[in-house]
Amino acid sequence: MEHGVLFPTFEFAVFFSVVFVLNWLLRPHPLAWRLFLLGASFVFYAAFEPVYCLLLAASILVNQAFGVAIARQAHPGRRRALLAGAVVANLAALGYYKYTDFFVESVGGALELVGIDTGWVPLGIVLPVAISFFTFQALSYVIDIYRGHAEPSPLLDFAVYLSFFPHLVAGPIVRARELLPQLTEHADPRRVNAALAFRLIMAGLFKKVVISSFLSAAIVDDVFAVPEAHRSLEILVAVYAYAIQIYADFSGYTDIAIGCALLLGLRFPQNFDAPYTATSMQSFWRRWHMTLSFWLRDYLYIPLGGNQGSRQWAFATLFLTMLIGGFWHGAAWTFLIWGAIHGLALAVERRVLDGWAAAGKVPGPWSPVLRWLATFHVVCLAWIFFRAESLGVAGTILWRLVAAPGLGEAVTPMVLLVIAVSIGSQFVPTGWVDRAQAVFSRSAPAVQAVALAVGLLFVDALGPEGVPPFIYFQF
Repeated sequence: MEHGVLFPTFEFAVFFSVVFVLNWLLRPHPLAWRLFLLGASFVFYAAFEPVYCLLLAASILVNQAFGVAIARQAHPGRRRALLAGAVVANLAALGYYKYTDFFVESVGGALELVGIDTGWVPLGIVLPVAISFFTFQALSYVIDIYRGHAEPSPLLDFAVYLSFFPHLVAGPIVRARELLPQLTEHADPRRVNAALAFRLIMAGLFKKVVISSFLSAAIVDDVFAVPEAHRSLEILVAVYAYAIQIYADFSGYTDIAIGCALLLGLRFPQNFDAPYTATSMQSFWRRWHMTLSFWLRDYLYIPLGGNQGSRQWAFATLFLTMLIGGFWHGAAWTFLIWGAIHGLALAVERRVLDGWAAAGKVPGPWSPVLRWLATFHVVCLAWIFFRAESLGVAGTILWRLVAAPGLGEAVTPMVLLVIAVSIGSQFVPTGWVDRAQAVFSRSAPAVQAVALAVGLLFVDALGPEGVPPFIYFQF
């Protein structure tokens, strides 16, 4: 996969500076502004691989056609048929690029176990970057039109929405009804919350360039590459470190994406809310990748029945939703198990809490601490499968967690400090951060410029040479 133009690079800084100036110059001219944003987004996407632009353009045209056709059709049966066609078209494209080789390998391997040699070989299909994200957004657009929650927008508006470069590659998953109305609003650059935008961008850069890169290089990559060469405590710390790394990497990306959109006068929904403070699995999924969680709830869990059927069916639906969510992340058994762990944990948690509520049990004083520990370690257990290259690697890591006692050289005071501070920072009251941001916004422009320059120098000094691609680019 081509890496394209990554956010924390000089190339993106130049690209965004040009887009920022022209965006506000053209904003009073709606047609020219929309055409410019569309062009800028396709230029950004073409930097990954130009041919992918054809797929993105096809998704825009096909979903707009289905959306308009559904809105114009009054017959319920034909509306359902059109919706089914849209869902099949989107999932067929996603399935071909993302899952064809997985099924060829899995089915072929299973048949070989019973003595049937299919001769099937993987096709070597390259996964187009961002296909999972723009497919989900396109589906929400068509489904919302079918449900009567939205009207078809003009083709150019829909094209701008689906291809808008800050959210295109790795989210957050912005719904059409959240972004499309903003395209018709009168925007004034003097009313942009620049303090919030710069705070998000600086925080995102620090999390991605400093925290994620450091933990990856210091312990995570080595331990997950050769787990048999590491001791139990080394592996345990590496799992904790990966929990922080993927949070810093993904939330850092979305912070920068939200900040960039804000500077262009457009607002994205929040995607993370201190997920490692969660004291339940349900709370975790209301704080982690929130736009995906709510998408799965509204377009998968509820249509499957949600809480409307029996308790057993609700548990099964919950499990199935998370299993599909895991498969959405990647075509591998490890992602399926990651989803299964979360689905099972959510179902068990709901059943236990229902039982306690029915029995009238009152939580003890240590209950929040114990529930936090349990939640965090279930999440970490699932991260092992998410990060491992194969089931064999995940199995080796789990085995050596208990069968290879010892500390290991990769566990350093700096690694432990970064993990502890990263987790502890999520418990900082948001009011403190808001007050610091307010102080920044009231300071003189020269002071703000110096503060931002110092922040960038700080990130550059602590960051490594070169920036690896964001983890969620592979999805």
